[in-house]
Amino acid sequence: MRNLQSLPLLLLLLSFGAKAQIVTSKKEAQQKGTYAYNETAVNSPAQAIAAQKAAATSQVLFLDNDVVVVDEQPAKVKEKTKGGPNKPVAPAAKKKKRLVVNDAPDPDFVPSPTENYFAAQIVNNAMQFEGVRYRGGGTTPAGMDCSGMVYATFQIFDITLPRSSADMAATAGREIDLKEVKKGDLLFFDNNPGRRRINHVGLVTEVTDDGEVKFIHSSTSHGVMVSSMSEPYNSRTFVQANRVIEE
Repeated sequence: MRNLQSLPLLLLLLSFGAKAQIVTSKKEAQQKGTYAYNETAVNSPAQAIAAQKAAATSQVLFLDNDVVVVDEQPAKVKEKTKGGPNKPVAPAAKKKKRLVVNDAPDPDFVPSPTENYFAAQIVNNAMQFEGVRYRGGGTTPAGMDCSGMVYATFQIFDITLPRSSADMAATAGREIDLKEVKKGDLLFFDNNPGRRRINHVGLVTEVTDDGEVKFIHSSTSHGVMVSSMSEPYNSRTFVQANRVIEE
């Protein structure tokens, strides 16, 4: 089997348990190098057909991407002897053949070469909370505040962050420049200038080609929603960004 560079990360994600919702298609995982397959498993309809046709006379040895390698079994023949009963003739040698099948990648799929797989899963799960109403101190779909939403998202993967946005900013990950943020980073705000302390947090969901930073957060007026750093209020109250998920 190939030594896939990202296989340890995939195994780590799978070890987090059934709670995590891994939202990734097979082709996306293949493009990112995180797709693992069993050597004796059939991974596509075309391979299934090829393997079924070969099954009557052959034994599937392994699958090599788009090529099914089979071991053709020789027909049973009556044993012949030469020069006496103690000198049996060796049976015919086994032959291997390769059946080519097509499982071309989707031409419409364009993966992002800089996207961190785990960060993508964090964002995918956070987006499941979109529309949940605001509730101070809440961490469940019945209601959640800003830090509660971020806390609950990371808890899906058994990662425990500090419970308050101020403590997250002080101890979770490392501070980075806003121009460096990527999907999965945390943004911190001071929405109460009178107190002069961080009291709001959001999770970066996307950085567009033109540099717009979008993030999911729980607002007191609209609950869990996606906003943009291009909005004047957010750019005015922004304090710092932290990277919790390293490459």
